[in-house]
Amino acid sequence: MATNWLTQPCAALNETARTSALARQEQLTKPPGALGYLEDIAVQLAAWQGVEQPVMERIFIGIFAADHGVAEEGVSLFPQAVTAEMVRNFARGGAAISVLARQLNATLEVINLGTVSVVEPLNNVRDERIAAGTANFARQPAMSADQCTVALQAGRNAVQRAKQQQAQLFIGGEMGIANTTSASAIACALLSAVPELLAGAGTGVDSAGVTHKAQVIAKALSLHQVASDQPLDVLRNFGGFEIAGLAGAYISAAQSGIPVLVDGFISSVAALVAVRINPEVRAWLLFGHISAEQGHRRVLIALRAQALLHLRMRLGEGSGAAVAVPLLQLACALHSGMATFAEAGVSEQN
Repeated sequence: MATNWLTQPCAALNETARTSALARQEQLTKPPGALGYLEDIAVQLAAWQGVEQPVMERIFIGIFAADHGVAEEGVSLFPQAVTAEMVRNFARGGAAISVLARQLNATLEVINLGTVSVVEPLNNVRDERIAAGTANFARQPAMSADQCTVALQAGRNAVQRAKQQQAQLFIGGEMGIANTTSASAIACALLSAVPELLAGAGTGVDSAGVTHKAQVIAKALSLHQVASDQPLDVLRNFGGFEIAGLAGAYISAAQSGIPVLVDGFISSVAALVAVRINPEVRAWLLFGHISAEQGHRRVLIALRAQALLHLRMRLGEGSGAAVAVPLLQLACALHSGMATFAEAGVSEQN
């Protein structure tokens, strides 16, 4: 399976629609810039959708699930069985993202790329299991080249399903015990940063647990010696199947002209991988929130990203991004629904 698609050009933004949307903003009954970032969002959505007055109605949420061999190092409070159990919870509609998807009337699918435990057939869960989790990257590369390629392609396939549904927004989520350790290691390698700056509490480990996690990452960085300008090698050595799936999805979404609302720390690390592989992807990314995970702010800075929300969330699953969707919808409603000065008979500034 080839990976040459990863660097193919991304869709072009519609600058005519952006210009028209900016002109409309200048005519709405408010002081210029009074709605702040909401104005920027509306104009950006116009450029993405190619229309002066964008809408945000069809949302596709894809959750990628997989386990991590590095869990053997005791970096998480929870056993790996939780990943498969949460996949079942997604299918039953009991997870936070399930509730949010219902509230948003969004399509929700779960892609099982590699739980340790085999999961029985479930509604809205795709069984694309590559292996029973990745290898322990503290001792060997997390994935083979072929496994990494398959995981990236799984993300691309998810976006093609979103495209078939004419999705106006793609949200990627993840579930995988020990995946904050994996994401932290990837971020350290790509940013040439020490683990103490990027390793965080994850599912809630204490300060001693965070120190241990940083030590595990430091050992792995020393073992693999992967160059920061080799994002695919970084992903293969330290990543998880679900992180690779997210990276592949973000690249494919940008190539397909589907905007992406990025979730928290792990999803942002996947976005960093995607942008390092294909820099054009960055133009199609919006960031839902800044999480409570220690390293997230540094990753957002590296991506030159401004998050919409700061609610101290750290759940994953795409939940933070989903919570931010109403802001996008309100930005569209304000942009389209407000009267212009001429329509309202209100005098403009001199």
